[in-house]
Amino acid sequence: MNARWPVAVVLLALAALAAYRWLPQRGSADAPAGGPPVASATKGSSGGNGQAVSVSVFAALQRDVPVTIEAAGTVVSLDTVDVRPQVSGTVAEAVVREGQFVRRGDVLFRLDDRADRANLEKARAQLLRDRALLADLRRQHARAQDLRAQNFIAQSALDTVRAQFESQQAAVAASVAAVRSAEVALSYGTITAPLSGRAGAVGIYRGSLVQSAGNALVTISRIDPIGVAFTVPEAQLDAVLQASGLRRGVAPAAAHDARRPAAPAAAARTAAAAASSAGGGTTLGTILVSLPDAERRGTAAEIVGRITFVDNAVDTSTGTIRVKGELPNADHRLWPGQYVSVRMTLRTLVGAIVIPQSALIVRGNERSVYVVKADGTVEPRAVQPRYNAGELLAIDGLHAGDKVVVEGKQDLRPGSTVHATPYLPAARDPASPREQPAARVPPSHTGASGAASGASGAATGAGVRSGAGASL
Repeated sequence: MNARWPVAVVLLALAALAAYRWLPQRGSADAPAGGPPVASATKGSSGGNGQAVSVSVFAALQRDVPVTIEAAGTVVSLDTVDVRPQVSGTVAEAVVREGQFVRRGDVLFRLDDRADRANLEKARAQLLRDRALLADLRRQHARAQDLRAQNFIAQSALDTVRAQFESQQAAVAASVAAVRSAEVALSYGTITAPLSGRAGAVGIYRGSLVQSAGNALVTISRIDPIGVAFTVPEAQLDAVLQASGLRRGVAPAAAHDARRPAAPAAAARTAAAAASSAGGGTTLGTILVSLPDAERRGTAAEIVGRITFVDNAVDTSTGTIRVKGELPNADHRLWPGQYVSVRMTLRTLVGAIVIPQSALIVRGNERSVYVVKADGTVEPRAVQPRYNAGELLAIDGLHAGDKVVVEGKQDLRPGSTVHATPYLPAARDPASPREQPAARVPPSHTGASGAASGASGAATGAGVRSGAGASL
């Protein structure tokens, strides 16, 4: 009996172990249909509980996309003159006022010109005297010719009279020149505006003694038209020269001539709207200038100008080259020394496919998007970004009309079933070119990349810019 006891204990232990391993499998297989479902280790082709994932989609557009660069610029006057007297004298009258708009030829100052008037009268009197002597010698010469014809005088006497007559002719010519010189000296007493523009500070008053080597009486700067100076990266030099037509150093014909009137302000605003219509771009070589706070002040319309100058050397310390433009300023929105943003169209990507930047998926060096197929499922598709155009992105790898997922893509897997709704950015129409301006590049980052850099990964109004190296 004692020998059978250990055997019985071992058999009971084995039976208990077999029952433990068999009963859980049987219970799982015999679970009722109404019981709780078993959690799946992997996600299926749809959302949780077999439901479709709600996403917003955007139909890829095909359009011409302008390739632009942006830079921080400074407004400069096309002509600035420091007005100084050409002679020393006392100011008799200061006609100009500080901040006054003057036209070319307007009187600015009058100097005490009494001495110059006296010199002019003296020169005119000398001229009258010389002309009287010339008239007398002309008569003497005529009589001497008659006497010589009758052999009453010698030839030498006639020659003497002729010499006196010709000498007096030279004296009259010298007197005429002296009168003109006195008139010029007298004109220096009236200081006029050399150009049309706005007068600066006036530090000279009536009774002040001024000298030609002294300080300027006033500074006049041309306001309309006005210029803008900015720098672009040397990598963009060839594109700027090509777009502006200044490769051979010849200013474009469309540039404003300082001798002809500038376009009215209303016409400039109309041109700006027309230049930014199709594709949101402008004519090649055209610049669009805007104030940094223009939108806040309700004057967001850009001013259209044109490149007129590209410097002949690159600044080796910064790797940039200086560029100047000219634009109308009839409403005086721009002022010399003012900070502005300058945008220039270099070329156009014809027929490019564009989608919102927030639709792009970045995994390392790979760029892809989710495309909704006809059966309502999604598939990833590799794309290659070409150019960052604000909230839109020009890419390769898609066709016009392809529906890409913009919002909700974080819940998707290849083959997921989706419930698609149109993508509508807040307060913006993604199909409107005017509402999709080119991305503004901070001045400190304009150098190597310009505005033609790829997507930056910074948040925008309608989504997050995914990093994508743009190719120009």
